[in-house]
Amino acid sequence: MAVGKQSEALSTNRTTMERTSDLELVIRRTFRAPAPIVFDAYTKPEYVRRWWAPASRGVRMVQCDVEFTLGGAYRYVIARGDDERYCFFGKYVEIARPTRLVYTQTFEPFPEAETLVTVSFEEHDGVTQFVAHERYASKEALDMALGTGMEDGMRETFEQLDDLVVSLRG
Repeated sequence: MAVGKQSEALSTNRTTMERTSDLELVIRRTFRAPAPIVFDAYTKPEYVRRWWAPASRGVRMVQCDVEFTLGGAYRYVIARGDDERYCFFGKYVEIARPTRLVYTQTFEPFPEAETLVTVSFEEHDGVTQFVAHERYASKEALDMALGTGMEDGMRETFEQLDDLVVSLRG
């Protein structure tokens, strides 16, 4: 692809979400950096802190604990103001840097609604196609997640992640 056409294609890149069943959601995004950079920005706490909370909504990350090993745990807490706190946590099931990551994710108020997330990072010509398959515990859990405004928040945070990976390319 010519540089002009690549730039044009990337400038129209958007995060897409598709509900593929009662339990499954597929998220796709192309990031403007090689897979190792995207993988690291997606998993290393010093980078996650910089993109995971949607800034335009007045949300900030207040806790980012990561034990990035097979079977290791993570805990992300985001906040809006002094009173609103939202916690997500889980464990790493599979780590194959920089091409694949499998982990669980739970939104703290609903510990019985664990989601299994399988992410692939596929690089072509210095850009990375990110595909996440999320499998929810129930139809109700997926309905609830979508009802929170997750789609708009994820679009914004992935824009922030894209800006970060571009800056890390050097």
